[in-house]
Amino acid sequence: MGKYESPDRVVIALGGNALGNTPEEQIARVREAAPTLLKVIQQGNEIIITHGNGPQVGMIQNAFAAANEVNPEKFPKIDLPECGAMSQGYIGYHLQQALGVAMHKAYKRWHVATVVTQIEVDPDDPSFQNPTKPIGAFMTKEQADAELVDHPDWTVVEDSGRGYRRVVASPEPKKIVEADSILNLLDNEFIVIACGGGGVPVVRDYSDKGAYKGVAAVIDKDMGGELLAEDCHADTLVLLTAVDRVAINFGKPDQVDLEEITAAQAREYADAGQFGKGSMEPKVRAAIKFVESRPGRTCIIGSLEKAAEAIAGLSGTRITA
Repeated sequence: MGKYESPDRVVIALGGNALGNTPEEQIARVREAAPTLLKVIQQGNEIIITHGNGPQVGMIQNAFAAANEVNPEKFPKIDLPECGAMSQGYIGYHLQQALGVAMHKAYKRWHVATVVTQIEVDPDDPSFQNPTKPIGAFMTKEQADAELVDHPDWTVVEDSGRGYRRVVASPEPKKIVEADSILNLLDNEFIVIACGGGGVPVVRDYSDKGAYKGVAAVIDKDMGGELLAEDCHADTLVLLTAVDRVAINFGKPDQVDLEEITAAQAREYADAGQFGKGSMEPKVRAAIKFVESRPGRTCIIGSLEKAAEAIAGLSGTRITA
């Protein structure tokens, strides 16, 4: 992937829920966040930004599905890979604009670019045999049966009495297809936005000379951010969430906020079930993988509002090898 160059290269991961549920909310929130992101650069760091996209992909997919119900000839249904790519594009667009506004106010003239990113996964990944990630709108039994007629390869499950939903695989990310392009932009002093939502999962299609094709799956955004940090030769991975620090016994009278822990301690807490399966645990697992990937690497988990303070060691949970 090229030689290691920058001792102050930082990958910053923004949660998709932190970006709001509508384009208007998203614009407002990224404009609030942009000055904080610039502070990280002003501390002497080079940054790569990645982000979640769960609410945004759901919005895009549900909108096309609703339009298709009204007029199926005029409005096609759009499958998950295309929805993921669309979300990367418009979230990146809003981030570019927000950073541009913040830079203008700070009299800075840095360049920003979004890379719509594909992530190669293994077609034999076990998750494809046991899909568990729910996507799309709830359906009635009749709607679910009709979808299975049109899409016999789908897996649809009943969801806790609330209706039926499609579920897809969540495979492990193996390779960033656009890694060289991202590194090229970084070497030319761009702020890069990449791997949104964990990236669009793709596999090799050997019936088409090994070209990539999208697959209906969802890559965990924290693991996608971890791979991005490894491939960009970053020293620091910053996973931003809704809380200032990781905690054990969260929400209980004996809750303890963690300031600095080792990867071994983090693994012990995770294995003991201390972290939420769909919230904090994926972040902690990604942190462990990153800091153990090469000596000297650090992962910080903290809040968006205190990102600059977290990198300076004044907030957040710092995980080291």
